[in-house]
Amino acid sequence: MRFASLGSGSGGNATLICCGDTRLLIDCGFGVREAERRLARLDVGAETLSAVLVTHEHSDHIKGVGAFARKHGTPVYMTSGTWVSRNYGRIPELHLIENYQPFRVGTIDVQPVAVPHDAREPAQYVISGNGRRLGVLTDLGSVTPHVVDAYRHCDSLLVEANHDPAMLAAGPYPPSLKARVASPWGHLSNQQTAGLLQQLELGRLQHLVVGHISRKNNSLSRAADALQTVFAGIAGNSILYACQDEGFDWLHIN
Repeated sequence: MRFASLGSGSGGNATLICCGDTRLLIDCGFGVREAERRLARLDVGAETLSAVLVTHEHSDHIKGVGAFARKHGTPVYMTSGTWVSRNYGRIPELHLIENYQPFRVGTIDVQPVAVPHDAREPAQYVISGNGRRLGVLTDLGSVTPHVVDAYRHCDSLLVEANHDPAMLAAGPYPPSLKARVASPWGHLSNQQTAGLLQQLELGRLQHLVVGHISRKNNSLSRAADALQTVFAGIAGNSILYACQDEGFDWLHIN
């Protein structure tokens, strides 16, 4: 199994996962042409995708979903709450996830995970294939026991470290948006992400990717400082940061 990112951040999110002939895109927060361009950078044709999995209805995650599905006939999976929260237009093959039940797409098993976020029925995902587990975990405002249990046994993990609390407080956002980001239904701070990672089995991680980093309310140096003690537990393995413009290139889970 391998995974890559088309981009990660408030300007658009999409994570690509391949296992055998199965190719999943988690979210499509870019317009169709831009998504196609970013897929081509990873040597993947848009028409070859097996499905798009949607996490929630915020525009940086669903901007291109409807149009992409219509153009390429791509099946789309999302929760019922995510579906009714927006008008996506016609989706040729829509699969509604009920009660966060697991499902299978080709060679990949998908476990939806309920998370606390200010959306109608948000889901993050744990992906399993070829005996390996990849966790994709962004857009949550607090760490619950359910989240810890779901992501405890991953071989690779993409997790958000969205903001530094001091930068958020002093930053340009209006008070209402600052309160939303920092709330238990907003986004994880660097310190919250560090706390989550300390509860997981880091020794088995082949790759740790830190993503969804705010350009206005965080910096790579502040995220790294907050996570420094955690990184000591995964020395020798791959630790990198997903960026908005380029995402990250293919990472293989052996």
